[in-house]
Amino acid sequence: MAEPIKRHRVLIVEDEDNIALALDYVLTREGYSHDRIANGAEALPKIRDTSPDLVLLDVMLPEVSGYEICQNVRMDPKLKDVKILMMTARGSAMERRKGLALGADGFIAKPFELKELRDEVRKLLEPGAEGAGGDA
Repeated sequence: MAEPIKRHRVLIVEDEDNIALALDYVLTREGYSHDRIANGAEALPKIRDTSPDLVLLDVMLPEVSGYEICQNVRMDPKLKDVKILMMTARGSAMERRKGLALGADGFIAKPFELKELRDEVRKLLEPGAEGAGGDA
């Protein structure tokens, strides 16, 4: 009997509903299991409880910034396998360097094209699968 295919779990940490809806659309189409929280203070406990494969992490969040969340995830050895894709409307090179220096696995500037997001998620969750598949 064939083993069931493991569905990757993604946690969306995004306070803007319209962006969260776009993320939900892409992740649903790609077949990923996902959940969302809209508050930075709730992110770390949720990440520790669920240990998702990937966190789509907004930089600018209420209460706790995405940078602080990223840094705390990277300081927790139990979360070493969690991938982090940071998202920000301030897509400057300095912001990107800061996110990557704190341990983010990728960085995407908002607004993003759905295909660009899908490719970034695939690159982190399914190495070798970028660019494969249909249109977003």
